[in-house]
Amino acid sequence: MCRLRYITAFLSFLIFITLSHAQNDSLGLTTIIQQVISNYPTIKKAEQDIEAANARIGLAKSAYYPLINASVEYKRLGPVTSLTIPSMGTFTMNPADNYNATLNYNQTIYDFGKTSGKVDLENQNKQLSQLFMEQMVQQLSLSLLNHFYSILYLQEAIKIKDEELKTLGEHLTFVKKQEATGTSTQYAILSTQVHISATENQKIDLQTSLKILQAQLNSFMGNPQEQALIVKEELLQPVALDLNSKLINTAYQLREELKITKQRSEIASTRYRLAGAANYPEFDLFASGGFKNGYIPDLNKIKANYVAGISFKLPIFDGNRVKYNRQQAQSEMKSVEQDTELASRNIANEVIENRTHVDAALKKIRQQELQLTQAQKAYELAQTSFLAGTITNLDLLDSETALAESRLTLMKSRIDYTISLLKLKIATGEHIY
Repeated sequence: MCRLRYITAFLSFLIFITLSHAQNDSLGLTTIIQQVISNYPTIKKAEQDIEAANARIGLAKSAYYPLINASVEYKRLGPVTSLTIPSMGTFTMNPADNYNATLNYNQTIYDFGKTSGKVDLENQNKQLSQLFMEQMVQQLSLSLLNHFYSILYLQEAIKIKDEELKTLGEHLTFVKKQEATGTSTQYAILSTQVHISATENQKIDLQTSLKILQAQLNSFMGNPQEQALIVKEELLQPVALDLNSKLINTAYQLREELKITKQRSEIASTRYRLAGAANYPEFDLFASGGFKNGYIPDLNKIKANYVAGISFKLPIFDGNRVKYNRQQAQSEMKSVEQDTELASRNIANEVIENRTHVDAALKKIRQQELQLTQAQKAYELAQTSFLAGTITNLDLLDSETALAESRLTLMKSRIDYTISLLKLKIATGEHIY
């Protein structure tokens, strides 16, 4: 007896460790989203777009710096130009072998805001890329949210089906004993077996759907498709919500869609200003110095030389480029205005829709909690009545099925509430990652 007690305690300890390990291995929504963000290809691509934007900013700023280059050249000229003067002889005007080494320097002194405008434009483009990445992460979070809670629902549904099968199995054993004693019929056994078979088929369908969703979520996370994956039960409790008008105003301030349209409008305005700056004058400083031959009187002697100065460039005719560039920028600004209006309407609709789903899900939870209580009492009464012989086996099985369905429906309502509340947060611009 003492040995049996030790064995039972050891097995209980192993079960506890296994359950604890399984619980620790389960993944939360935040953990999944963070893992996906860290290695998902579209997010990586968006990060590279931001790096490219940094490179374009650096390229635009490079106009502030001088251009310096060195050159070395050798030229062989022929025929050599010569000049003959009577009674003085013949003079060579240039050498046949020409050598030249120079260091060249060119610096823009002032370009009336052309360079600064280009730098501003590239900075704005970078901000736009960042907003696009934020929007992409929000959309990815929404997709992961649906996958996460669909998996959670299927996990819980399978557990409920397992419990239902266990209860049905115990009931089948009971009616078989009754049939052996003559207090039950073969019909009771067959009807119980039919319920077991139907429940097992339902469980198979749930397991199939679960495997598909697990494979899809593993794909998001960059895991092998067949990797085991369990999600945590993360259900939100009912909370008080603001009025629809306040939620919509919050969304207008936080949603990436409106931030993107605002940023696009600023970019179009900057392009309009840059288009006008294209015909502004420009002052440049240039200098060049080095060594070369070809100076009279000794044409072959290498001498130091230099040239330096200031240049002024003023565009006179540009083929109407400025005119059409401005028209294009104006059209973009008007187009952005329409996109802003459309985005505002869609955002308001999303907020109202998700708020409505939250309210409906909360009402369903209250109704399903009452229904579950009633189903539990009905099942207990059915058990008592069955043992007393006042109801049939089929009535008891129907009561068991109604209880299991009530539990499953309540779980679905709680999951629907959580999903709707998180979608409402996303609709108002809140980041759930």
